[in-house]
Amino acid sequence: MTKAQSQNKTKSKPKTLTESKSASRLLQPSPDGKRRCFGSKVGQEFYGEYHDTEWGVPVHDDRLLFEMLILEGAQAGLSWETILKKRKGYRKAFHNFDPKKVAKMTDAALEALRENEGIIRNRLKIESARKNALVFLAIQKEFGSFDKYLWDFVGGTTIVNHPHSFDDVPVKTKESDAISKDLKKRGMSFVGSTIIYAYMQAVGMVDDHLADCLKAAKKTKQRKQ
Repeated sequence: MTKAQSQNKTKSKPKTLTESKSASRLLQPSPDGKRRCFGSKVGQEFYGEYHDTEWGVPVHDDRLLFEMLILEGAQAGLSWETILKKRKGYRKAFHNFDPKKVAKMTDAALEALRENEGIIRNRLKIESARKNALVFLAIQKEFGSFDKYLWDFVGGTTIVNHPHSFDDVPVKTKESDAISKDLKKRGMSFVGSTIIYAYMQAVGMVDDHLADCLKAAKKTKQRKQ
């Protein structure tokens, strides 16, 4: 997703994290008084926690990179909030996202997951986890790690945007286009450019926290010190 954009339902992009219909207004404070791009509503504390501790934070651990890749693919056409609520179910169903174990899952094991209410029970999405795991392992073998392969697309450095409104957050970029094209060529599915841009946000290759978000403000303060 583009997590911030999923709050702006006027976008043509599949529903993701957007909660505000007015993209140009300042973010509204959460009950705790903090301004967040998403996860500010009552009952969304887990969502706010994800925003504060994971979204936009650089990830270099291959297992977590694989986890987020599969979750972002599962989110296609749904809300990111829905996927996060099922994250524990996904971890259990897919061997804590160990790519070696997922790559060895049998047809029977994958078919059985269609009865698992803890995940999104779409056959193509379920089957893509094994297919993508096989490609993931091949990339690790070729480059030494998926981390090295992936981060080379952005020169190893997070692209910091801190846009002033949700309308300024893109749904894809030349970098996401390039990653998507290469992953598809290698045999992955559910890795379109829009999904990959959301993935880049999730693993900190892109920092799209809005300018008045607590995360952007914190980084600005750190740069001034």
